[in-house]
Amino acid sequence: MTSIQPLPYRVTAWASSIDEFFKNFKRERQILSEETITLIKSHIENRNLQEALSIICNELRNIEKASLHIAVTGETGSGKSSFINALRGVGHEEEGAACTGATETTTERTPYPHPKLPQVTVWDLPGIGSTSFPPEKYLTEMKFGEYDFFIIISTSRFKENDAQLAKAIKRMDMNFYFVRAKIDSDIYNEKTSKPKTFNEDNVLKNILEECSCHLQEALSSEPPVFLVSNFDTSKYDFPKLESKLLFDLPAHKRHIFMLSLSSVTEATINLKRDSLKQKVYLEALKAGALATIPLVGMIRDQLEDLDETFNLFRSYFGLDDASLEEIAKDFNLSVDTFKVHLRFPQLFAEDDDVSLGKKLWKYIQRISSVFGGPGSAVIYYEKSYYLQNLFIDAAANDAIALLNKKSLLENKVGPYVSKPPDYWE
Repeated sequence: MTSIQPLPYRVTAWASSIDEFFKNFKRERQILSEETITLIKSHIENRNLQEALSIICNELRNIEKASLHIAVTGETGSGKSSFINALRGVGHEEEGAACTGATETTTERTPYPHPKLPQVTVWDLPGIGSTSFPPEKYLTEMKFGEYDFFIIISTSRFKENDAQLAKAIKRMDMNFYFVRAKIDSDIYNEKTSKPKTFNEDNVLKNILEECSCHLQEALSSEPPVFLVSNFDTSKYDFPKLESKLLFDLPAHKRHIFMLSLSSVTEATINLKRDSLKQKVYLEALKAGALATIPLVGMIRDQLEDLDETFNLFRSYFGLDDASLEEIAKDFNLSVDTFKVHLRFPQLFAEDDDVSLGKKLWKYIQRISSVFGGPGSAVIYYEKSYYLQNLFIDAAANDAIALLNKKSLLENKVGPYVSKPPDYWE
């Protein structure tokens, strides 16, 4: 039988592994700053659990309440609307999509919330050439203080107006990024017009050099330019742009940004996996520190909420029922038939008429007869932590498998098996 260590020992053992845990994630993927991680560790080493708990609670609150406001500007016809849809993972014909192909201009900013994460809003700002405002006045009219960063879109060389806007943004100590859109069209046109001498790498290099040259002339500096396709965000520089935005964001806003990204590459899916695992880890640290007395009612409520938690995880990875229905339609399959090829539906396959929460509560009732006393609450939380990590891994692996749907359908998969961490042994 597993022995129960005294509660202070167990909590300290859990939290003292914080360095070991966070070193698994690159700096730009961490949802806590290095300073915060060091501070939590210091408090734990000094047995100041209340101070450590306070910091963890504050950080979780900041992460959960974090909002993200992205400003996108560019001249009419630059591909701005298509870029906004691509950033939000919304098809051009879907409800709520930014209007594409329009020739009308506007002097009003337009918000486009993320379809699954309302805390994330992409703002469509009229190109500065479409207004009568000078750069400084333009920023004031467009409420520049409300955005986390600016993205300036172009389909040719960047105009003087774009450069002047960048200068004004820089003077206000805000981040901005240049994006050269419609790269796929440029590649197609070059290949069609020069089939014998066409070389994609050379075309991309020439476009990048031309953009950089114009920016150097206008800004006396050479900021990075990202070459993107709005119709295939897995290609060209779209992933690099996402990585750069992630690196520059404050730590507490990285979680919401990672979850907002479309699951179109294995790298992006792993970003989401990393972010969710960090948040679940922090919640477990918090729960372990709070569990100084058996709070069985609270534990039962939290376990009942796991149904909702797991459904959220599915949604983040594009495995929610609505998404799976669309994918199944492409293969003329029912959703139930399609789910046979996935791991996550099989994690708790028995007794399908019973909710996950009830299944877990039955499990807790069984182990409560074996593990009693004040330390048992920590055991409950650890099991919940393990189950959430198991589900994250299974969902992420399914999302990766879905990148190659035809290969996925060739085999049915068995239930996902994950070994608990050593400190549960």
